[in-house]
Amino acid sequence: MADFIKINPADNVAVALHPLPKGMAALGVTLLCDVPQGHKFTLKALAEGDDVIKYGYPIGHVTKDVPAGTWIDHSCIKTKLSGLLEYTYNPVPEVEKEPEIPTGEHFSCEQAALSGAAPATFRGFRRADGQVGIRNQIWVIPTVGCVNGICEQIVGRFKEELAEQQAGNVDAIVCFPHNYGCSQLGGDHENTRQILADMVHHPNAGGVLVVSLGCENNQLDAFRELVGPVDGDRVKMFVCQKVEDEVGYGVQCLREIYAACRDDVREEVPVSELRVGLKCGGSDGLSGITANPLLGVFSDWLVAQGGTTVLTEVPEMFGAETILMNRCQDEETFARTVDLINDFKDYFMKQGMPVYENPSPGNKAGGISTLEEKSLGCTQKCGSSIVRGVLKYGERLDRKGLNLLSAPGNDLVASTALAASGCQIVLFTTGRGTPFGSFVPTMKISTNSQIAALKPGWIDFNAGVLVEDATMDELALRFRDYVLAVASGEPVNNEKHSIREIAIFKTGVTL
Repeated sequence: MADFIKINPADNVAVALHPLPKGMAALGVTLLCDVPQGHKFTLKALAEGDDVIKYGYPIGHVTKDVPAGTWIDHSCIKTKLSGLLEYTYNPVPEVEKEPEIPTGEHFSCEQAALSGAAPATFRGFRRADGQVGIRNQIWVIPTVGCVNGICEQIVGRFKEELAEQQAGNVDAIVCFPHNYGCSQLGGDHENTRQILADMVHHPNAGGVLVVSLGCENNQLDAFRELVGPVDGDRVKMFVCQKVEDEVGYGVQCLREIYAACRDDVREEVPVSELRVGLKCGGSDGLSGITANPLLGVFSDWLVAQGGTTVLTEVPEMFGAETILMNRCQDEETFARTVDLINDFKDYFMKQGMPVYENPSPGNKAGGISTLEEKSLGCTQKCGSSIVRGVLKYGERLDRKGLNLLSAPGNDLVASTALAASGCQIVLFTTGRGTPFGSFVPTMKISTNSQIAALKPGWIDFNAGVLVEDATMDELALRFRDYVLAVASGEPVNNEKHSIREIAIFKTGVTL
């Protein structure tokens, strides 16, 4: 079991895999103080202004002279990030070709390989529009926050009624309250409408009830037009102000929706139908060493199988964006990625905020000192595949392979955006732990074993064993099998505890 790691040969710092004591010899230096788990220490003396190199890239510069063996945290390092940049497309060699994925019983996960021996399928719900869901749920969606309570009453009353009947194949009946749908203008208003419309079309919902008040900005007739054609047996909408008993009317709608989807059954489908969101939150110094590389291996495998993965958190691409840009399939995709980055930087600057105001206090306590360091670890979740698509906020997936999605780093906002794009599941790595869940299964993968042991009701899979006794090869196989089991119906913790929420990106004024 190693005590520390030098991630890239070019690095001038190493990372403590476990708490290290003062005076310990490590990679030819003597530690000048205790170094907490996940934190960095220098492998040579650095002068004020010298770059700190981790993952083979600068993650900032030191703000004072530091000798070899110094613990480097946020107090002695400063970001090198600034505002808008111009970028040049420097594609990786053979950019049209995905990484080669060896198959068979013997493989190297460090080459982004997973065994091809096991059937690459899962059991999902094939929908009439061709999509595949991994859950068969009924969702109640308010068009405006004013009817949140009505929606909850409708769900509560129908569940009481349903408890007296023989259960069908519906996994859950869920209400998704939110605070928007009125007093919004322009793009801010459209964000709300688009995310809610995306939910109506999501394959994890066997049926949807949309409940409107009647006087809100998000008028139901216009919303119907945005949603477009639907199956009227499975998707119903009504205006509370136009019916006498809105709760009773809503319950009747749920009866009809339930009748339409209660007999839906799972069938074997190819893993190419799987669309997976990649997200991290509460990251620590081990995120880029354990959990995020594990997701990268899985992402490359899924893409090689014809499936889809989506990376978001644009502010946490700052400092690592050129890595993604140079993996774009062509110049058009590159240009859209440049816009993705600079549009978000412009959003920060228009609010008078610096683009580098990150990491969070929890990140810093866990060993992440600058945004570049956080981004270089964050982007490892998408492996080494070619970037095939770039989505604006609220856009739905229209191509397979690795996609980038515009959304902020906020955990619930970004996870909601991933689900709204069409992802049936979100894989969420964390070093600090979090209990939240979006409107699709939100699997928590811990970066360290301590949080996995402390919070078994939050953490679904522990990647921390990668710095203990597990190899990437064996863990990647276990993880692959677990993700496919969840896709086939095994619940994750947020589902077990009925923690399901949505959050919409708020960008404008409130009237």
